[in-house]
Formats: sequence, C-alpha cells, structure tokens
Amino acid sequence: MSTTIKNAEKDGKGIFEAYEEGQKAGEMVYVKNQANILIIDHTEVDPRFGGKGIGKQLISAAVAYARATHLKIMPLCPFASKVMEGKDEYKDILA
Repeated sequence: MSTTIKNAEKDGKGIFEAYEEGQKAGEMVYVKNQANILIIDHTEVDPRFGGKGIGKQLISAAVAYARATHLKIMPLCPFASKVMEGKDEYKDILA
C-alpha cells in the first residue's frame, strides 16, 4: 500500500492528511504563527491504519514542508513531541 499525503492551508491554519487507497488514514493539524513557527497541535491516525507508520509519515511531511519554506516546528502534540524531541535529525527544525 502506498500512502499519499496532502497539505491544505488557509489563513495560517493547515492540515496534512494521509490517504491509503483513497481512504483517509490520518491527519496532522497545525498553525503557523507570525514568528514563522509551524505549531503542530494534533496528530491522529485512524485505528484501522494503525501500526503502519502513518503518524511518522505525517511528521516527515511536516518537516519537509517546514524546511522547504524556512519554518521552525514546535511540536505541541504529544505524539509529534515524542517523535521529534531529542532526535539529531530534527535539531535544525525545532523551535
């Protein structure tokens, strides 16, 4: 199965959505503040798609987006915080 991740943003609020075979598998909600920080508020994966790494794929998509747009990330969501904080590969991106 391949996962497709889409990002939609309006007025500084956004969402990354993960889809598997046309079905929504998970989402990550964020807000961009005026200091160019992407604040991850919430990450959720549908239980039917659990254990497939979808949450981490959403994190990877947010990190790639933040790096490409010169933003920092503040992971307020407990899942995002657990995945990102203290990891060398994310040191450059954390606010």
